[in-house]
Amino acid sequence: MAAGFKTAEPLEYHRSFLKENCRPDGRELGEFRTTTLNIGSISTADGSALVKIGNTTVICGIKGELASPPTETPSKGYIVPNVDLPPLCSSRFRPGPPGEQAQAASQFVADVIESSEVIQGEDLCIEKGKLCWVLYCDIMCLDYDGNLLDACLVALVSALENVQLPEVTISKETDLAEVNMDKKRHLNIAKHPIGSSFAVFDDSIVIVDPTAEEESLSTAMMTVVTDEDDRLCTLYKPGGTSLSGEKLQDCISRAVTRNREVSKLINTVIQSVKPQK
Repeated sequence: MAAGFKTAEPLEYHRSFLKENCRPDGRELGEFRTTTLNIGSISTADGSALVKIGNTTVICGIKGELASPPTETPSKGYIVPNVDLPPLCSSRFRPGPPGEQAQAASQFVADVIESSEVIQGEDLCIEKGKLCWVLYCDIMCLDYDGNLLDACLVALVSALENVQLPEVTISKETDLAEVNMDKKRHLNIAKHPIGSSFAVFDDSIVIVDPTAEEESLSTAMMTVVTDEDDRLCTLYKPGGTSLSGEKLQDCISRAVTRNREVSKLINTVIQSVKPQK
């Protein structure tokens, strides 16, 4: 009976739960799904991380390459993120060029990298105007069940924390780059920009960490990105119904709390994989 009601009237099915301040999967409206993290998952990458938020699974692999700095910022390196949503993660995605959602997610991650200053570009510069590091961050969804953006940011930040780059110098005799693979260093990660996504139902009910089904039935989606200093880095709301100032402030407060929880998880996992002295 319940299964038939869910299939025939999915929105009404969800509303029947929301009226009781709970959701079909048993969570409260403000409850996030369990988040797990593993770093160093890809041995061929310079840094990597695998993140699960509920059934949503995202992996991030980072490769560093040497390049000339941009003309407009000769003393800075840069980061190039790319989000991939292959057919293997959900039947909603098709083979071929990146779809609209993948492109939007890639742009979102790029905007967060810039607005949060997760890494200072100067730290990626080897010699001004001559050589810098470019970090190619490939983020792939392995299993899609909503809340992609939150998972992408946790995977990215964790993978950046895991990156080790070799020492590079420019020879005075040949003016060529010399790479010392025996000496590697971690990046200086300045901030942990962590996202908290919300779905709006009937213009008034706000839930956190929506599943794919909840996203499809909602009237609006919003992602709030904060750092560990409680600073608002990005507020991403691609259309939909508007929120009152009070509800918006409540979402930001929830995002601040979420950042502390996820940053603690990242730090704990990083410490657990560090070699013992």
